Amino acid sequence: MFVNTDLPLWLGNSVLVTVVVTAGRVLLDSMAGYALARLRFAGRRALFSAIVAIMAVPGVVLFIPKFLVLNQFGMYDSYTALILPVIADAAGVFIMKQFFDSLPVSVEEAARVDGAGVFRTYWSVVLPMARPALLTLTIISFQGTWNAFPHTLVAVRSPKLFTLPRGLADLVTGSLGKDTQYPLKLGAALPATLPVAVVFVVFQRYFVRGANEGSEKG
Repeated sequence: MFVNTDLPLWLGNSVLVTVVVTAGRVLLDSMAGYALARLRFAGRRALFSAIVAIMAVPGVVLFIPKFLVLNQFGMYDSYTALILPVIADAAGVFIMKQFFDSLPVSVEEAARVDGAGVFRTYWSVVLPMARPALLTLTIISFQGTWNAFPHTLVAVRSPKLFTLPRGLADLVTGSLGKDTQYPLKLGAALPATLPVAVVFVVFQRYFVRGANEGSEKG
């Protein structure tokens, strides 16, 4: 069915982009969330308000500005364009900030008494306690990045850089996708859906536990 297609290439691109973006979001969003929750600096409240405001902006509004920025900085049609603009997101920062706010400050104070700095406290003390929130963020980021389609429309145009959703969309709407082509569409849905389903099943208990802990603390 997928003979003479670039399906292995699209799959490889999706794996690369998804792994890098998910790892980047978990690290950067948790660091930003911790800074907003614990560090005191000028403009902290205004910055958090801006992050919340960004969450309310429809993604479609940012398509043209995103394309112009990528083109202006010479990143258009590259792996950098696929990864860098989405390597951190406002929703992830919000999730981590709210979770860190729920943790007792006394644990961090004990670490600082022992001589731990801000980053050491974050990395060695706070981050292990945030595993439910980190796993929740990992699942959300993996699912969102793996299925991301609109971003690829403004980030790349070369078929060699297509991720799985972009490649499959091009496949089922191109010459092979004329008429009803249900076998082709159903076959294309399998590699796009299976990894997300596996990740959710594997980490489901952690995801549910994190959600329950957040509701109890709230």
